[in-house]
Formats: sequence, structure tokens, C-alpha cells
Amino acid sequence: MTLSGSLVADAAVASGRRRNGPLFWGAASVLAALGLAALAAPLIAPYDPTATDFDSILAPPGIEHLLGTDQLGRDILSRILHGARTSLIAPLGVLAIALLLGPVLGVVAAWRGGWLDAVVARATDALIAFPGLLFAVLTIAVLGTGVAASVLALGLAYFPAVAKITRSAARAERQRPYIEAYRVQGMGGAAICLTRLLPRVMPIVLGYAVVLFGDVLMALASLSYLGFGSQPPSSDWGLMVAEGQFAMLEGAMAPTLVPGAMIAIAVVAFNIVGVRIADRLGKVDQS
Repeated sequence: MTLSGSLVADAAVASGRRRNGPLFWGAASVLAALGLAALAAPLIAPYDPTATDFDSILAPPGIEHLLGTDQLGRDILSRILHGARTSLIAPLGVLAIALLLGPVLGVVAAWRGGWLDAVVARATDALIAFPGLLFAVLTIAVLGTGVAASVLALGLAYFPAVAKITRSAARAERQRPYIEAYRVQGMGGAAICLTRLLPRVMPIVLGYAVVLFGDVLMALASLSYLGFGSQPPSSDWGLMVAEGQFAMLEGAMAPTLVPGAMIAIAVVAFNIVGVRIADRLGKVDQS
């Protein structure tokens, strides 16, 4: 899980000098449309996303239901619009947890050095090597199912990678002359870390977090698909894919393909835009 985020981050470096092209603006437009759809879902959704109509079960796309209905007669378009809220907002919670824990641990380890730095380095390596989705499932087994538990579990799964990135950037920054100059002036270690070191490394960390957004979205959808995340009657996209599998036995593909396509489109768009934003933040940090 974090491996794919690392690969995308590497792609950000490779595309460092590329100008924003049609691909970037197309992806940005898709994300803007998804964001607006999520915000305006109660106003533009033609039906209640949880309303069932047993006279319209597995109805094909038409005038009344533009994307058809699912196995309970619920309007797929309405569920997609409302599901965008959970699918796009929940990853922010995951990244908030990772950004709250990771940078603090990484900066402290880089500043203190010695055995603490070595322990943090080995611990983060071990946690990153452990499959993040499996770690999240084990955490959910203790906390229980639901969106909140999934967000907390994935936040704990992702923060070691953020801590590792922060530690690496902070170790390099700590060797710069201005750090020693502040120490000579009598500024304490905590003050230097909080007001000088952390602000300098945060652009790199934030860039990495932006790239991870699509990866987190996919992980949350996977947990919902497996039954550990959002629960019925939620219109979460991952849950919709799982529920739509039964409709495939009846030859109806839309209940599964539509939310699955939305997940794929959102992840690809976030990766394209995230790589460019990460590149820009990296340039700001180097300036």
C-alpha cells in the first residue's frame, strides 16, 4: 500500500521539470467536478440514495434513472453523488492522523540522534514492511467496523511512512549551517525544531501526503469492499462495488462497474494532480 505511494513519489521527481499540460488540467477538472458533486449532492441527486423501489430493481439506464438502479431499486446516480462525500472526505482524516504523528516522531528522532534515531529508523522500516491493509484489518478487529475505525486504522498504518520521510528530510536539514547558528545564539532545541526545522521539512512531507491521497482512497474503498469500513445502507463507493456483485449474477453490470469506475477515475486523477503538487512543494522547499 505504501509502496505504490512511494512509486508515485518517485514519478514526481522524474516529472520535475514538466509544465502543466492537458493531462494535469483534465485531472484537476475531474477532481473539481467530484468535489462540487460531493458538496451539492443533496441538491442535485434525483432521488434519496437509500430509497428502495422494488418495482425498479436492476432497471437499465433510462430517463428516470440515468445510470440505472441496483438490486434494491436504489438510484445508482444518487448513490454515486452521495458516496463521493465519504470517499473523498474520509482520506483527509487518514492523512490528518498520519501528519499529526509522523512529522513529530521524525523530527524528534532526527534531532536527538543516537539510539532514539536508530530505534525509530528500525521501527518505521519494520512497520512499512508489514502490509498496511493487513495492519488496518487487525486494528479494526480490535476497534470494530465502521468509517471512524477504518480512518484511525489506516492513519496508524500510514504514519510510519510519513515519519520516515520526515526523519530523512530533517536529518539533511539539521546539517545546514543555520541550525548551528541558532544553537550558538542560545536558542533551545525544542524552539529550533518547532519554529525552524519543522517548517522547512513540511513542504516535502505535505507533497508526499498529497500523492498518498489516491492510495488512501483506494485503501478505504478496499476496507469497505471487505466489509470492514462503511456499513449498509451507506453509499460508499467501495461498499457499492461489493453489494453490486450479486447483481452481476442477474446480468446487471452497472451496480458494480459504475462505482468501480469512479474509484479508478478518482485515484488516477489524484495521482496525476498529486505528483505535480508534490513537485511544486519540493521546489518551494529548495528555494
